[in-house]
Amino acid sequence: MNPTHEPDELLTIGEMGRRTGVAASALRYYEELGLVGSVRTGGNQRRYPRHMLRRVSLISVAKRLGMPLADVKEAFGEVPMESTPSHADWQRASRQWKKKLEERRRAIERLEHELTGCIGCGCLSLKACALLNPDDALAATGAGPRRLEDVVEDEESAGDER
Repeated sequence: MNPTHEPDELLTIGEMGRRTGVAASALRYYEELGLVGSVRTGGNQRRYPRHMLRRVSLISVAKRLGMPLADVKEAFGEVPMESTPSHADWQRASRQWKKKLEERRRAIERLEHELTGCIGCGCLSLKACALLNPDDALAATGAGPRRLEDVVEDEESAGDER
């Protein structure tokens, strides 16, 4: 491997995978979704511009944080695919991500608070269940932990309003 790399150097899908820790199949999927771009050789092989390393790495981080790929695509919306993105391009994407991550953080904090009490699952094992879910009344509203689902739905609808 060449110890000095040119910024306009093209990487094979294998090199991109090794550098980012992302499987070739995932790279192809990200390209199909429009999250990353490549150029094709005469033999129709993918070659990735070096600046795609950052984009793929950020996708990996976002996935580890539980962000949907649709949100990643939205954040990358104005980041140019065909040239090296500027600092301002990444700042715009960062502002969008910050908002989404803040919404997720608030939802997680609310869930964390609710986990120690009655979650409306029907177990009726906590003293609070007798008050918050008498005789398992929440079962009539649907399956699953009804009170936790309300917390998640409240946070999602609040995010839609922002």
